[in-house]
Amino acid sequence: MVGPRTAVLRGQGPAVAAVAAGGVLGALARWAVGLQLPPVAGAFPWGTLGINVVGSLLMGVLVVVVTEVRDAHPLVRPFLGTGVLGGFTTFSTFAVDAETLLDGGHRATALAYLAATIVGAVGACAIAMTVTRRLGGVPR
Repeated sequence: MVGPRTAVLRGQGPAVAAVAAGGVLGALARWAVGLQLPPVAGAFPWGTLGINVVGSLLMGVLVVVVTEVRDAHPLVRPFLGTGVLGGFTTFSTFAVDAETLLDGGHRATALAYLAATIVGAVGACAIAMTVTRRLGGVPR
């Protein structure tokens, strides 16, 4: 007997595999950056900020390329967007970093970090989308 849950999952194997494979690559890249820019207690978390801003920039490029510039294989977005970039960016670490700074009494650093991450990530994505559209000849 096929239930509603089975019907929803049927045919999702390739997408799940693409997300999983991409996630491994993204997480490994994030880990490598973390080795180069390890967090220091009470200091501004530059590594996490950089990861999230770069990941958001790349997401902006990806979204425009695969939805407006060219036709892409159906597994490109799950692999690159959800998998690689989802595994690379780390907004959970962003939240933990901010909480750790606040708990440690570093309010100004925490607020600067919160603002820099939000403005930087959203701004990077918006700029990347605009530039990619112009370079790709997409009218807007």
